[in-house]
Amino acid sequence: MSLIYILDLCAVSVCAITATLEARRSELDMFGVLVIAVIAGIGGGTVRDLLLGRLPVYWVHDATYVAVGLVASTLTFFLIRHLRVPKNFFLIPDALGMALFTVIGTRVALNLDVPWLIAALMGMITAVFGGVIRDILCNEVPLIFRTDIYATASLVGALMLIGLDDVGVEHNLALMLAMFGTVAIRLAAIRWHIHLPRLREMN
Repeated sequence: MSLIYILDLCAVSVCAITATLEARRSELDMFGVLVIAVIAGIGGGTVRDLLLGRLPVYWVHDATYVAVGLVASTLTFFLIRHLRVPKNFFLIPDALGMALFTVIGTRVALNLDVPWLIAALMGMITAVFGGVIRDILCNEVPLIFRTDIYATASLVGALMLIGLDDVGVEHNLALMLAMFGTVAIRLAAIRWHIHLPRLREMN
């Protein structure tokens, strides 16, 4: 297995766990939680593949992605029924999942020889769209619109990966560095409530 494939499966798993943690607040039954978790895990990559014309989308010809999402969500579902989980604990695995999907989406786009800016956007789309779908299905305002720096962290991570590739850093090392950079930015934003300037109406 290549590193990118392993990271991709890890990303689906982490996002399924995150979705399960957030769905808990909506008091859904197990079936509803599993559906949301799987959709969250594969949603961003599906949008990316459709935009890039990469058909059929990646999980259609490799059911491992769906299976991993189901297993991760099921285990989390039963575990959190017996544990007291802090309200915003899901933000930590969410940051990791976002970072994983950022580097995966960017690498997939680069492998298709698209322009660097499009590759960065594909990395960001892969990272955030699963969470957007998850929040909509949970009847929540998408996290991307109600939190500190989020999509920006993903975009910076994607650009970091592209830059490291351009200067000749080994592919796997570039993936890891960009991933850790994305996580660091997102966690720093959560810790110190860093956000971009907001548009406010003049009085």
